[in-house]
Amino acid sequence: MKKLASLALIGLTAGLLSFTGGAMASEGQKTAKDIDFSFEGPFGKFDRQQLQRGYKVYKEVCSNCHSMRFVKFRNLAEGGIFTEEQVKALAATYTMKDGPDSNGEMFDRPGLPSDAFPSPFPNVEAAKSANGGAAPPDLSLITKSRPGWYGTFNQLWNGIGGPQYVYSVLTGYEDPPADLAAEQPEGKYYNPYFGAGHWIGMPPPLSDGQVTFDDGAPNTLDAMAHDVAAFLAFTAEPKMEERKHLGFMVMIYLALFSALLYLVKKKIWADVH
Repeated sequence: MKKLASLALIGLTAGLLSFTGGAMASEGQKTAKDIDFSFEGPFGKFDRQQLQRGYKVYKEVCSNCHSMRFVKFRNLAEGGIFTEEQVKALAATYTMKDGPDSNGEMFDRPGLPSDAFPSPFPNVEAAKSANGGAAPPDLSLITKSRPGWYGTFNQLWNGIGGPQYVYSVLTGYEDPPADLAAEQPEGKYYNPYFGAGHWIGMPPPLSDGQVTFDDGAPNTLDAMAHDVAAFLAFTAEPKMEERKHLGFMVMIYLALFSALLYLVKKKIWADVH
Protein backbone atom coordinates (compact mmCIF):
# COMPACT_ATOMS: atom_id res chain seq x y z
CA MET A 1 0.00 0.00 0.00
CA LYS A 2 2.82 2.39 0.85
CA LYS A 3 4.43 1.64 -2.51
CA LEU A 4 1.16 2.34 -4.33
CA ALA A 5 0.71 5.57 -2.40
CA SER A 6 4.25 6.63 -3.28
CA LEU A 7 3.67 5.87 -6.96
CA ALA A 8 0.41 7.83 -6.89
CA LEU A 9 2.17 10.78 -5.27
CA ILE A 10 4.94 10.66 -7.89
CA GLY A 11 2.34 10.52 -10.66
CA LEU A 12 0.44 13.46 -9.22
CA THR A 13 3.64 15.48 -8.87
CA ALA A 14 4.67 14.68 -12.44
CA GLY A 15 1.23 15.69 -13.67
CA LEU A 16 1.41 19.01 -11.87
CA LEU A 17 4.91 19.64 -13.18
CA SER A 18 3.84 18.87 -16.73
CA PHE A 19 0.85 21.18 -16.33
CA THR A 20 2.90 24.05 -14.97
CA GLY A 21 6.14 23.40 -16.84
CA GLY A 22 5.34 25.95 -19.54
CA ALA A 23 4.55 28.58 -16.94
CA MET A 24 7.93 28.77 -15.22
CA ALA A 25 9.71 32.12 -15.35
CA SER A 26 13.38 32.20 -16.24
CA GLU A 27 15.71 33.20 -13.43
CA GLY A 28 15.36 36.89 -12.63
CA GLN A 29 12.62 37.49 -15.20
CA LYS A 30 10.13 40.17 -14.21
CA THR A 31 6.42 39.51 -14.33
CA ALA A 32 4.79 41.32 -17.24
CA LYS A 33 3.42 44.80 -16.70
CA ASP A 34 -0.25 44.74 -15.76
CA ILE A 35 -1.97 46.73 -18.51
CA ASP A 36 -5.56 46.51 -19.72
CA PHE A 37 -6.85 45.44 -23.12
CA SER A 38 -10.39 45.85 -24.46
CA PHE A 39 -10.67 42.12 -25.25
CA GLU A 40 -10.06 40.91 -21.71
CA GLY A 41 -12.79 39.29 -19.66
CA PRO A 42 -15.76 37.12 -20.72
CA PHE A 43 -17.41 39.99 -22.60
CA GLY A 44 -14.31 41.74 -23.93
CA LYS A 45 -14.05 42.64 -27.62
CA PHE A 46 -11.29 43.73 -29.94
CA ASP A 47 -10.99 47.43 -30.66
CA ARG A 48 -10.91 47.49 -34.49
CA GLN A 49 -9.21 50.86 -34.70
CA GLN A 50 -6.53 49.66 -32.32
CA LEU A 51 -6.05 46.53 -34.45
CA GLN A 52 -5.60 48.72 -37.55
CA ARG A 53 -2.94 50.70 -35.75
CA GLY A 54 -1.30 47.52 -34.50
CA TYR A 55 -1.21 46.12 -38.02
CA LYS A 56 0.53 49.28 -39.21
CA VAL A 57 3.16 48.93 -36.48
CA TYR A 58 3.70 45.31 -37.46
CA LYS A 59 3.99 46.13 -41.16
CA GLU A 60 6.29 49.13 -40.82
CA VAL A 61 8.47 47.83 -37.98
CA CYS A 62 8.07 44.20 -36.95
CA SER A 63 7.74 42.66 -40.42
CA ASN A 64 11.30 43.71 -41.26
CA CYS A 65 12.53 40.80 -39.12
CA HIS A 66 9.55 38.72 -37.97
CA SER A 67 7.34 36.43 -40.02
CA MET A 68 3.67 35.71 -39.43
CA ARG A 69 3.28 32.61 -41.56
CA PHE A 70 0.13 31.23 -39.91
CA VAL A 71 -1.91 34.36 -40.67
CA LYS A 72 -3.51 34.97 -44.06
CA PHE A 73 -4.42 38.39 -45.39
CA ARG A 74 -8.09 37.36 -45.55
CA ASN A 75 -8.09 36.91 -41.76
CA LEU A 76 -7.93 40.72 -41.50
CA ALA A 77 -11.27 40.95 -43.34
CA GLU A 78 -12.83 38.02 -41.48
CA GLY A 79 -11.96 39.73 -38.21
CA GLY A 80 -13.48 43.03 -39.33
CA ILE A 81 -10.19 44.92 -39.20
CA PHE A 82 -10.40 45.91 -42.86
CA THR A 83 -12.99 45.48 -45.62
CA GLU A 84 -12.50 42.82 -48.27
CA GLU A 85 -11.57 45.48 -50.84
CA GLN A 86 -9.02 46.98 -48.47
CA VAL A 87 -7.52 43.55 -47.85
CA LYS A 88 -7.22 42.90 -51.60
CA ALA A 89 -5.39 46.18 -52.04
CA LEU A 90 -3.24 45.54 -48.98
CA ALA A 91 -2.26 42.04 -50.12
CA ALA A 92 -1.37 43.36 -53.58
CA THR A 93 1.34 45.56 -52.06
CA TYR A 94 3.33 42.39 -51.32
CA THR A 95 5.25 40.40 -53.93
CA MET A 96 4.79 36.65 -53.66
CA LYS A 97 6.90 33.88 -55.18
CA ASP A 98 4.71 31.39 -57.07
CA GLY A 99 4.97 28.64 -59.62
CA PRO A 100 6.25 26.75 -61.36
CA ASP A 101 4.64 28.03 -64.57
CA SER A 102 4.21 26.05 -67.79
CA ASN A 103 7.93 26.42 -68.43
CA GLY A 104 8.85 25.10 -64.99
CA GLU A 105 9.99 28.51 -63.79
CA MET A 106 9.08 30.27 -60.56
CA PHE A 107 7.63 33.74 -60.93
CA ASP A 108 6.63 36.79 -58.88
CA ARG A 109 3.05 37.99 -58.57
CA PRO A 110 1.07 40.42 -56.40
CA GLY A 111 -0.22 39.00 -53.14
CA LEU A 112 -3.77 37.66 -52.83
CA PRO A 113 -6.09 37.58 -49.79
CA SER A 114 -5.58 33.81 -49.65
CA ASP A 115 -1.83 34.22 -49.18
CA ALA A 116 -0.11 34.06 -45.80
CA PHE A 117 2.04 36.96 -44.69
CA PRO A 118 5.44 36.47 -46.33
CA SER A 119 8.62 35.97 -44.34
CA PRO A 120 11.25 38.72 -44.59
CA PHE A 121 13.90 36.01 -45.12
CA PRO A 122 14.03 33.19 -47.69
CA ASN A 123 14.98 30.59 -45.07
CA VAL A 124 15.94 30.12 -41.43
CA GLU A 125 19.67 30.24 -42.10
CA ALA A 126 19.32 33.61 -43.80
CA ALA A 127 17.30 34.86 -40.82
CA LYS A 128 20.02 33.70 -38.42
CA SER A 129 22.78 35.24 -40.50
CA ALA A 130 21.04 38.63 -40.52
CA ASN A 131 20.33 38.59 -36.80
CA GLY A 132 23.50 37.61 -35.03
CA GLY A 133 22.92 33.87 -35.19
CA ALA A 134 19.37 33.79 -33.77
CA ALA A 135 16.33 33.62 -36.03
CA PRO A 136 13.58 36.07 -34.96
CA PRO A 137 10.51 34.14 -33.76
CA ASP A 138 7.36 33.95 -35.85
CA LEU A 139 4.74 36.27 -34.36
CA SER A 140 1.57 34.46 -35.45
CA LEU A 141 1.02 32.81 -32.06
CA ILE A 142 3.43 34.77 -29.90
CA THR A 143 0.81 35.85 -27.36
CA LYS A 144 -0.25 32.22 -26.89
CA SER A 145 3.29 30.86 -26.56
CA ARG A 146 4.89 33.49 -24.29
CA PRO A 147 3.45 33.81 -20.77
CA GLY A 148 3.52 37.07 -18.87
CA TRP A 149 1.99 35.72 -15.67
CA TYR A 150 3.26 32.74 -13.71
CA GLY A 151 1.74 30.23 -11.32
CA THR A 152 -0.90 27.67 -12.23
CA PHE A 153 -3.84 29.21 -10.41
CA ASN A 154 -2.83 32.74 -11.38
CA GLN A 155 -2.90 31.72 -15.04
CA LEU A 156 -6.20 29.89 -14.63
CA TRP A 157 -7.72 33.08 -13.22
CA ASN A 158 -5.96 35.79 -15.24
CA GLY A 159 -4.83 33.97 -18.38
CA ILE A 160 -1.19 33.60 -19.38
CA GLY A 161 -0.69 37.31 -20.01
CA GLY A 162 0.74 36.89 -23.52
CA PRO A 163 -0.23 40.37 -24.80
CA GLN A 164 1.18 41.89 -21.60
CA TYR A 165 4.42 39.97 -22.21
CA VAL A 166 4.75 41.43 -25.72
CA TYR A 167 4.04 44.93 -24.42
CA SER A 168 6.50 44.53 -21.55
CA VAL A 169 9.35 43.33 -23.76
CA LEU A 170 8.80 46.18 -26.23
CA THR A 171 8.81 48.78 -23.46
CA GLY A 172 11.18 47.03 -21.04
CA TYR A 173 14.64 47.91 -22.32
CA GLU A 174 16.80 49.28 -19.49
CA ASP A 175 20.39 49.97 -18.63
CA PRO A 176 21.74 46.82 -16.98
CA PRO A 177 22.39 46.87 -13.23
CA ALA A 178 25.99 47.46 -12.22
CA ASP A 179 26.54 43.81 -11.25
CA LEU A 180 25.44 42.64 -14.72
CA ALA A 181 26.86 45.41 -16.90
CA ALA A 182 30.33 43.87 -16.90
CA GLU A 183 29.03 40.61 -18.38
CA GLN A 184 26.88 42.18 -21.13
CA PRO A 185 27.44 40.15 -24.31
CA GLU A 186 28.35 42.05 -27.45
CA GLY A 187 25.29 42.93 -29.52
CA LYS A 188 22.88 42.13 -26.68
CA TYR A 189 20.53 44.43 -24.79
CA TYR A 190 19.28 44.23 -21.21
CA ASN A 191 15.57 43.49 -20.90
CA PRO A 192 14.37 41.96 -17.60
CA TYR A 193 11.00 40.97 -19.14
CA PHE A 194 12.53 38.80 -21.87
CA GLY A 195 11.57 35.17 -21.36
CA ALA A 196 14.88 33.62 -22.42
CA GLY A 197 17.06 35.52 -19.96
CA HIS A 198 18.25 39.07 -19.30
CA TRP A 199 19.90 39.59 -22.67
CA ILE A 200 17.98 39.99 -25.90
CA GLY A 201 19.50 40.27 -29.36
CA MET A 202 16.76 42.52 -30.74
CA PRO A 203 17.60 46.23 -30.44
CA PRO A 204 14.78 48.41 -29.06
CA PRO A 205 12.40 48.28 -32.05
CA LEU A 206 10.10 51.19 -31.19
CA SER A 207 10.66 54.85 -30.44
CA ASP A 208 8.31 57.80 -30.02
CA GLY A 209 6.85 59.05 -33.30
CA GLN A 210 8.18 56.14 -35.34
CA VAL A 211 4.80 55.28 -36.90
CA THR A 212 2.14 57.81 -37.86
CA PHE A 213 -1.45 56.63 -37.48
CA ASP A 214 -4.19 57.61 -39.90
CA ASP A 215 -6.68 58.26 -37.09
CA GLY A 216 -4.34 60.69 -35.29
CA ALA A 217 -3.95 58.40 -32.27
CA PRO A 218 -0.93 58.88 -30.00
CA ASN A 219 2.25 57.32 -31.40
CA THR A 220 4.36 57.21 -28.28
CA LEU A 221 6.40 54.08 -27.59
CA ASP A 222 3.86 52.92 -25.00
CA ALA A 223 0.88 53.50 -27.31
CA MET A 224 2.47 51.69 -30.25
CA ALA A 225 3.50 48.74 -28.05
CA HIS A 226 -0.05 48.53 -26.70
CA ASP A 227 -1.53 48.58 -30.22
CA VAL A 228 0.78 45.97 -31.74
CA ALA A 229 0.36 43.68 -28.70
CA ALA A 230 -3.42 43.84 -29.26
CA PHE A 231 -2.97 43.06 -32.95
CA LEU A 232 -0.81 40.03 -32.16
CA ALA A 233 -3.43 38.85 -29.67
CA PHE A 234 -5.88 38.93 -32.59
CA THR A 235 -3.58 36.98 -34.93
CA ALA A 236 -3.15 34.33 -32.24
CA GLU A 237 -6.88 33.96 -31.67
CA PRO A 238 -8.93 35.61 -34.45
CA LYS A 239 -12.09 33.71 -33.43
CA MET A 240 -11.93 34.82 -29.78
CA GLU A 241 -15.12 36.91 -29.88
CA GLU A 242 -17.05 34.06 -31.50
CA ARG A 243 -15.73 31.66 -28.85
CA LYS A 244 -16.83 33.95 -26.05
CA HIS A 245 -20.28 34.43 -27.58
CA LEU A 246 -20.71 30.67 -28.01
CA GLY A 247 -19.54 30.05 -24.45
CA PHE A 248 -22.04 32.58 -23.11
CA MET A 249 -24.90 30.93 -25.05
CA VAL A 250 -23.83 27.51 -23.76
CA MET A 251 -23.89 28.80 -20.18
CA ILE A 252 -27.43 30.15 -20.68
CA TYR A 253 -28.51 26.82 -22.19
CA LEU A 254 -27.01 24.83 -19.31
CA ALA A 255 -28.69 27.10 -16.75
CA LEU A 256 -32.12 26.68 -18.39
CA PHE A 257 -31.57 22.94 -18.84
CA SER A 258 -30.62 22.57 -15.16
CA ALA A 259 -33.75 24.49 -14.11
CA LEU A 260 -35.94 22.24 -16.29
CA LEU A 261 -34.33 19.11 -14.86
CA TYR A 262 -34.99 20.37 -11.34
CA LEU A 263 -38.67 21.07 -12.11
CA VAL A 264 -39.09 17.65 -13.74
CA LYS A 265 -37.50 16.01 -10.73
CA LYS A 266 -39.83 17.87 -8.38
CA LYS A 267 -42.83 16.83 -10.48
CA ILE A 268 -41.87 13.14 -10.70
CA TRP A 269 -41.05 12.80 -7.01
CA ALA A 270 -43.82 15.08 -5.69
CA ASP A 271 -45.97 12.17 -4.38
CA VAL A 272 -43.10 10.12 -2.97
CA HIS A 273 -42.88 10.31 0.82
